[in-house]
Amino acid sequence: MSNSAIRVHNLYRYFGQLKAVNGISFEIPHGSVCGFVGANGAGKTTTMRILASLDYPTMGLAEICGINVVHHPDQVRRLIGWMPDHFGNYEHMTVLEYLDFYARAFGYSGVERRQRVQEVMEFTDLIPLAERFSNKLSKGMTQRLCLGRALLHDPQVLIMDEPAAGLDPKARVELKHLIRVLAQEGKTIFISSHILSELGEMCDSLLFINNGRIVHHGDAESLKQGTDAAGGMLYDVQITGDPGRLSEWCSVNPYAEFLESRKLGGRIRIDSGDPEKAAEVLARMIRDGLRVTEFHKEQRNLEDAFIDMLGRLDRGETARPESTPPPAPTFAPH
Repeated sequence: MSNSAIRVHNLYRYFGQLKAVNGISFEIPHGSVCGFVGANGAGKTTTMRILASLDYPTMGLAEICGINVVHHPDQVRRLIGWMPDHFGNYEHMTVLEYLDFYARAFGYSGVERRQRVQEVMEFTDLIPLAERFSNKLSKGMTQRLCLGRALLHDPQVLIMDEPAAGLDPKARVELKHLIRVLAQEGKTIFISSHILSELGEMCDSLLFINNGRIVHHGDAESLKQGTDAAGGMLYDVQITGDPGRLSEWCSVNPYAEFLESRKLGGRIRIDSGDPEKAAEVLARMIRDGLRVTEFHKEQRNLEDAFIDMLGRLDRGETARPESTPPPAPTFAPH
């Protein structure tokens, strides 16, 4: 078995002059949850469809568990569960009939088929909905049905395109729980979403794509702890006495910028991410007579981190991934 559950190398997908995927490379280890982040049109769905063997790359390599998705699509489909952002269901077919139909398509029969359908319905909490028509479900119920269909053949890798879109808070919590349970069972999960805060809670790593290029691949905490576009960090400061004194102090100290008043102090920005600079600012506050009761670094939310990263790219402040010459196509373009 390959060391990586998903491996992409120099992957390109062009639609005429549009470079939907423009030379991306990444690997996702077995048993991990990776969030795929990007604006609409950034290349997320195209990449996922290629991995699910539903689209062909213009050139480059894509593998699931070491198996080339172009050369051996049938083998890949036995290894993956595909959960698209939209999927079709059928009128006058109940939830039970729907899953039974797909279990037959996956090759299950007899007692084994009935047991597998029962297991999946129990896991996704669909048993109370067994006799409901599959096209008359709420958005959350429909997503659970789509997940159940993807799990029927017990895949090693789940590819989920915007599974939380349109879900109410309760349904999102239920979906997050199911994803973490699947990860604990050793499944590899590649999931896209616009709700970055939730991806940060459930994912081991985040992969950012912009204009068809990978711009970040790492854990959520490294983004939350990062500096802003100008290299500064935000701090929450509380003092005793008049909180307005903090604003006055910042106005005459060049390293600190007052951003927002709060009941006991305020938010400030220090123009460096260096902890020594923060320690120096705190020491100066105390020397100048501010009675500081709390001084701590704020974490950025993931939405701010993502927008900040895109802003840096637009301004040329962060190096874009270097362009490498396209590799020879791994197959004849269709």
